[in-house]
Amino acid sequence: MLKALNVPIAQSIAESNKQTRPGNPDDDQLEHKVLLCKQQKIMLIANLWVDAGLVNGATGTITDIVYDASMQPPTLPLFVVRSSSIAMAETNFKYIIVGGGVAAGYAAREFVKLGLKSGELAIISKEAVAPYERPALSKAYLFPEGAARLPGFHVCVGGGGERQPPEWYFEKGIELILSTELVKADLATKTLTSAEEKTFKYEILIIATGATVIKLSDFGVQGADAKGIYYLREIAEADALIAAIQSKKEGTAVVVGGGYIGLELAAVLRINKYKVKMVYPEPWCMPRLFTADIAAFYEGYYQGKGVEIIKGTVATGFTTDEDGNVKIVKLKDGRELEADIVIVGVGARPLTGLFKGQLEEEKGGIKTDAFFKTSLPDVYAVGDVATFPMKIYGDVRRVEHVDHARKSAAQAVQAIKAKEEGKSIEEYDYLPFFYSRSFDLSWQFYGDNTGEAVIFGDNNPATPKAKFGSYWIKDGKVVGVFLENGSPEENKAIAK
Repeated sequence: MLKALNVPIAQSIAESNKQTRPGNPDDDQLEHKVLLCKQQKIMLIANLWVDAGLVNGATGTITDIVYDASMQPPTLPLFVVRSSSIAMAETNFKYIIVGGGVAAGYAAREFVKLGLKSGELAIISKEAVAPYERPALSKAYLFPEGAARLPGFHVCVGGGGERQPPEWYFEKGIELILSTELVKADLATKTLTSAEEKTFKYEILIIATGATVIKLSDFGVQGADAKGIYYLREIAEADALIAAIQSKKEGTAVVVGGGYIGLELAAVLRINKYKVKMVYPEPWCMPRLFTADIAAFYEGYYQGKGVEIIKGTVATGFTTDEDGNVKIVKLKDGRELEADIVIVGVGARPLTGLFKGQLEEEKGGIKTDAFFKTSLPDVYAVGDVATFPMKIYGDVRRVEHVDHARKSAAQAVQAIKAKEEGKSIEEYDYLPFFYSRSFDLSWQFYGDNTGEAVIFGDNNPATPKAKFGSYWIKDGKVVGVFLENGSPEENKAIAK
């Protein structure tokens, strides 16, 4: 068992695995084989007597890693080399990526591609797993059969690259520091501090903190902390949702929100044979992207699949049973909806709190240039958290989508390495791209949805495998294109 250390040897191992010597079940003297590891290298295979706190006759505190290696040869996966609570002797890194999502994984890949020495890069993540393709959480991860599971969707499979499970980072000499929440960032001294008061020093920092869900409690909704109300951003939240779905076969769910998450989760709940009601205040779903005509197709399709859609109102409160489990969703228009579970998807906000007052911000995110460099020369920001120049439109924007997370991460690393080598690269020239899949539907959008929208094709939701699209015209130019049910060739063509 991998055990968090920085405590006396005897205490650490005794808590790790209370195993007596064969033939002496009542003997307090616990004998173990342990591996002492430092900087990803096995430094010593030793005998340990727990009662005496001895390792080959030495006493003291272990400040790196111990594996219980009672079985010979040791069978534990030696690539698991870092954990949030492991006290690391070395905390100085050339590069640190804060955040363990999609952008972090793709940045790591780019560093390796361009040349990375062992021990130069660390990724610090509050999640307990290596970076993964987050879009899977609202899709195949929740399927009742044939569900996606790790390591199957670790980055970078979503972008057509090599899968990067934990051992990949070990093999590349990258420190993967998981389950670690940072509570302070001092950019002047280039120091990060964790909740466990561990400090990390860097030369160059990449902020890939992403965004966090907006909760109903942020709006003061009564009962929003009830059991059975779920949000979806991280794999631990998805696991909790799966357990809830499985605990009540063919139950009733209310989905609050009509955006990406709301639509995808409503679909997967129906696939799980739940009765589903969707509630959102807007006149149609996905209003930031869809026109009324586009939305009419998806709303009609969902209704045909048994999803009840309630528009023009919001959840104002929840009623629970005596155990605190949600039972009723109260709406502003006076209606009350029964629910075994409630899933909320009402938006997200960028995680910039660690850096408030230290970096320039714009439009809710951290302001960067076309190379994702912030107002400080050795600090970069990528993905959801970055507000960057949108060259194609001549303005600045913040984009919350996996495609941008992947590409901005690569751009930042390329810029960092180019600067070190005295070279230059092209400015980031991003064409906005969004997509979604639900039921047997699949759409893609490229560009900007401003100007006059023209719809084409068959957008009748009753038509089997309907194919339709829309394009937007502004100042005599096509600035955006949307396509439902396009072939790979057609989807590639609309990007041009």
